[in-house]
Amino acid sequence: MTPRSSLSRRRFVQALAAAPFVASALEAQTPRGPGSRLGLGIIGMGTRARQLLGSFLRDPGVQVVAVCDVVRQRREHGQKLVEDHYARQKGKGNFKGCKIYNDFRDLLRSKDVDAVLIATPDHWHAIPCVLAARAGKHIYSEKPLTLTIAEGRRIVDEVKKAKIVFQVGSQQRSEFDGTFRLACEMVRSGRLGKLRTVHVGVGAPAVPCDLPEQPVPEGTDWDLWNGPAPKRGYHEALCPRGVHNHFPAWRNYREYAGGGLADMGAHHFDIAQWALDRDHSGPVKIEPPAGRAITGLRFVYADGVEMFHGGPSGCTFEGSGGRLYVDRDKMESKPAEVLKQPLGEKDVRLYRATDQVRNWLECIRNGKETVCPAEVGHRSATICHLANIGYQLRRPLRWDPEKEQFVDDAEADKLLDREPRPPWKF
Repeated sequence: MTPRSSLSRRRFVQALAAAPFVASALEAQTPRGPGSRLGLGIIGMGTRARQLLGSFLRDPGVQVVAVCDVVRQRREHGQKLVEDHYARQKGKGNFKGCKIYNDFRDLLRSKDVDAVLIATPDHWHAIPCVLAARAGKHIYSEKPLTLTIAEGRRIVDEVKKAKIVFQVGSQQRSEFDGTFRLACEMVRSGRLGKLRTVHVGVGAPAVPCDLPEQPVPEGTDWDLWNGPAPKRGYHEALCPRGVHNHFPAWRNYREYAGGGLADMGAHHFDIAQWALDRDHSGPVKIEPPAGRAITGLRFVYADGVEMFHGGPSGCTFEGSGGRLYVDRDKMESKPAEVLKQPLGEKDVRLYRATDQVRNWLECIRNGKETVCPAEVGHRSATICHLANIGYQLRRPLRWDPEKEQFVDDAEADKLLDREPRPPWKF
């Protein structure tokens, strides 16, 4: 297996028709949208994109100028939501100014688009991220950042080269009243004594897709939805018909995502990494449970801290001086005094942000780094991928977090990347 620097260039996927997507750093920092506002394009108009849409529409410094989806009904619905909002805002009966696209590459060619929200299925994160970076567009990508570990390193390298502002949608770092940030500050300030274990309660690993084939609905570009994933027949559980209000089941299947383990793991393992001060590193051992169990996998870090996949939802940190549990609706400790004593001047204080979207937009304007940049999102996604590989191979693995490869294990190294379906490669 090649070292990290070579891995980032190996078998990189892109559409041959996409080149060239290049912009100068100055162009990437300067809004080109209407009225000097930041012109935003949205790639993927499913449930999550619509949840985030209001944050952009309410920001006076942003104008949503384009939406893209492989399902005609969804992109037309997204266009209507945007144009109806601006019509009400301007006090006009109608407003036109949001373009629609079927193919994200066409959106990236638009000079009106300064930044993009990527809210596609996981197997469609890496290619748009890299091509958007090459086009000089600032990027907000939904989590988990990638489908494979190698994809993450490519994104990090391209973002660094393009000098654009990148945010991963790991909003537990900024939202939920700062509860997760406070938990991490407590752990890193030594409130639990010497940290011993972390338990992360999230879903099961991904499984191969075995859904039967259904007729492709009118208005759905099924081949483009598949993209770099293996060719297979349409099923509405993967790509729902028309406009929907649920989170589709593509998350469960190995061809497109990392299962429930990666879907919420990208949030909770992200918090564990933050608390362990491993935002630029990772574990050195992966040990799956015995038999066919789908929980209980153990990570071991170089300092001896053990992290387990399993337990109550959220993160449970345990050290020589107590235990701290945190989730979106709760934080508690044993003994209770761990949380009762406020942090002092000498305690660890972490990046303070109150809204993931707002933090991204502020950083575009001031040139600072976001609360969850590409490297951090990549490292958190890597934990999820390592767990899935461990469950797939069902044997102990050793990991080098610096080289981002397994130690003396060619079989495991083959799972660091996936051969994309043509023409999504060169």
